[in-house]
Amino acid sequence: MTTRSAVAEGKEPLALSWTFVAFIGSVHVLALLAPWFFSWSALGVMIFLHWLFGSIGICLGFHRILSHRSLQVPKWLEYIIAIIGAMAIQGGPIFWVAGHRLHHAHTEDEDKDPYSAKRGFWWSHMLWMFYPRPEFFDYEMYKKYAPDLVRQPFYRWLNRYFIFLQIPLAILLYALGGWSFVIYGVVLRAVLLWHSTWLINSATHIRGYRTFDCNDNSRNLWWAAILTYGEGWHNNHHAHPNVAKAGLRWWEIDMTWWAIKVLKTLGLAKKVVMPVNE
Repeated sequence: MTTRSAVAEGKEPLALSWTFVAFIGSVHVLALLAPWFFSWSALGVMIFLHWLFGSIGICLGFHRILSHRSLQVPKWLEYIIAIIGAMAIQGGPIFWVAGHRLHHAHTEDEDKDPYSAKRGFWWSHMLWMFYPRPEFFDYEMYKKYAPDLVRQPFYRWLNRYFIFLQIPLAILLYALGGWSFVIYGVVLRAVLLWHSTWLINSATHIRGYRTFDCNDNSRNLWWAAILTYGEGWHNNHHAHPNVAKAGLRWWEIDMTWWAIKVLKTLGLAKKVVMPVNE
């Protein structure tokens, strides 16, 4: 739905957030500097942090542990993983979890799903953030969808100040490898990880195959699963959202599940929700 169609239906037109556009746009522009700062070590740093913040922080932490409670880890480890997730610059944990729970509760509903794919590819990919609605972006409104996190002072603090975690990260990277490490480890990594995650909201509701007949258009998309460490098996996930394992067939690679298996072997992951046939 565009702002024009909203007016036609008698709804309040959505306002463009120039602040968010400027922030996202600036980071994308800075990422274009990457070819002039290339080094193999910087590329290695970018790939490592993409995995660390993406697979461990977002996929394992924000998604499978906090949003769905698919497994339990010790509180100290949960907090560490949540900090890693906050380093991805995808919003604070309360914001992220609340939005994701709304997505599952009202999948593809044009009014209640924050990134409904029925509004089109680009809306579900990123425009939903360019035209923020208060029910999804106002803390006092969205916090009710993540009361388990709101009750904990740590998550309230992290939700408010997550963006400042980039400062010590940038200082550390600069000390280790100069501006090359900063451009690749902060800027380019942020852009690539943003689009990797956003593709789950957009592409996996449009392309791919369906193993389960869900009441939505979620699909399994192999290349999205590679980019997002297993999250691309989206039809599997929508059919069984609380299951810790996203790849259900032997060839559905789920790198985040590998991390869960390691934690389970070490005795750090408990109450891991498994598929019914395993």
